Amino acid sequence: MKFTLKILSFLFLSFCIYINAQKNIADSLMKKAYNAIYDNPENAIKIGKDLLKKDNDINTSIKVYMLLSTANIAKRNFDESLKYILKAKELSQKTNDAKNQASVLIAVAIQYQQMELFSKSLETLNEADTYLAKTPDSPERYLENARSYAIRGMIYKSQSNSEIALEKFLIALQNFEKAPLIKTTSSNVSVVYYNIGYCYLNLNQIDNAQKAFLQSVNYARKNHAKSLEAFALKGMAEMYKQKHEYQTAVDLLQKAENLSKNTGDIVLNEGIYKEMSDNYLALRKQDLYQLYNRKYFEMRFKRKENELTSINRVIDNHNKDTLAKNKEIKSYYIYLMIISSAISLIIIGIFLYLISKIKKQNKKYQREIQQIIRAS
Repeated sequence: MKFTLKILSFLFLSFCIYINAQKNIADSLMKKAYNAIYDNPENAIKIGKDLLKKDNDINTSIKVYMLLSTANIAKRNFDESLKYILKAKELSQKTNDAKNQASVLIAVAIQYQQMELFSKSLETLNEADTYLAKTPDSPERYLENARSYAIRGMIYKSQSNSEIALEKFLIALQNFEKAPLIKTTSSNVSVVYYNIGYCYLNLNQIDNAQKAFLQSVNYARKNHAKSLEAFALKGMAEMYKQKHEYQTAVDLLQKAENLSKNTGDIVLNEGIYKEMSDNYLALRKQDLYQLYNRKYFEMRFKRKENELTSINRVIDNHNKDTLAKNKEIKSYYIYLMIISSAISLIIIGIFLYLISKIKKQNKKYQREIQQIIRAS
């Protein structure tokens, strides 16, 4: 008996060690994939797809789908990104983890913001806020709040409301400061400072814009995020273009172009080529202007093509959600009709019973009255 117990204990401990080892491997691969997102999103996608083939629990699967969505956003492949984030959303609805649900919804809102579906993004953020309100005070909650305000800021910036956007971005930074500074946080802070720089640029506050872009570069370098550094350099180049320092702008753009070579970021490349063509035109370098202008239109066409495919998926998903809601409403009304019909039948039954009882009593009274009349 003792020997059997020892064998069972050994098997149980071995199983626990195996499960822990598998979890540690998965966590290590996830960390490696997230570190590759901004510089080599293809590698991050490969790791994510390999992880999907394993037997994961629901929370790990959600994380993997979010990783694949983020990596595809980095490539501006919105159709694939949307496909994975909707799978993450579907899985998160099967859990009771409010923080997890909020995190997924914020990721969905980022997707919609990137696709310029701003009302849909804000609607999703409001839904995420209801879950965030249920989560305890923690660094994770501050991070999600920061991301939420950052997205709102980006939406207002896109709508040319730079002052309101700045308010949202500054609140986002305050929340980021309350959370521990990790690599992914550095990347997020870099994005916020990049957008702050553009807000100041739109408000013609050149000095403040320069400070923000420099901060964006610094935080991008902390995470070795080459594409984010390239974005910040592109922003600085636009600032120098406004000051008519075209050669300085070109020098910065050349650095940005080198940094963005392996990222596959269509929007980043489109922006760099547009700025290159503008500055070469100002410098009267016609050949270079034509070269980068052609590259710019190629990237723009590719981006529009991706966006069109993604919007079709959004429409399909919206129709699916609408159909599901209609079925839910229909089921609810059928349930109400069944309940109301049952109540009505019970009430009618009670009325019929009372009427029958009254009739019987009336007949009884009639017989008694007739007996009294005969007796008299």
